Amino acid sequence: MNNYSPELIEKARKIKLLLLDVDGVLTDGRLTYSSKGAESKHFDVNDGFGMYLVKQSGIKCIILTAKASRAVAKRAKELKLDKVYQNFHFKIEALEKIRQEFDMKDEEICFIGDELIDIPVLKRVGLAICPPNAVEEAKRHAHFITERSGGRGAVREVCNFLLKTQGKWDEVTKRYFE
Repeated sequence: MNNYSPELIEKARKIKLLLLDVDGVLTDGRLTYSSKGAESKHFDVNDGFGMYLVKQSGIKCIILTAKASRAVAKRAKELKLDKVYQNFHFKIEALEKIRQEFDMKDEEICFIGDELIDIPVLKRVGLAICPPNAVEEAKRHAHFITERSGGRGAVREVCNFLLKTQGKWDEVTKRYFE
């Protein structure tokens, strides 16, 4: 944990809920449509395994996105995420619902966002993170910018960081090293 400031590590140790945007965070932001209009998104399998490990550690994992998508609902179901909030153009309103439903304080929530629409949530949570492909305005409100891009391992990077800073890494990964 030598590369991270003591303040960042302290923020990460308080996290009990990982909140994730989709386009530009869980995906690289590109949308693909078939000739019949079906939408497809590309998710990184390593990000998915990171979310699985985070959930194994007891940290809640939730998706919050402005766009409704069957692909997102399917991916969240596959990963057994705690909740999916779709069609929330004012994400700060969803944050209030999430805080109440999961009985969380702002400082217990980590949010990864990348766009202007994410700024109100980035400004409010205890640990605000952006991938390097985020818009500059969003990055100004982040406590941390990942090395990996959205849809290319940024979420896994954050998952590993949270698990290691909270001392949960060895416990959730031990069976893979036996």
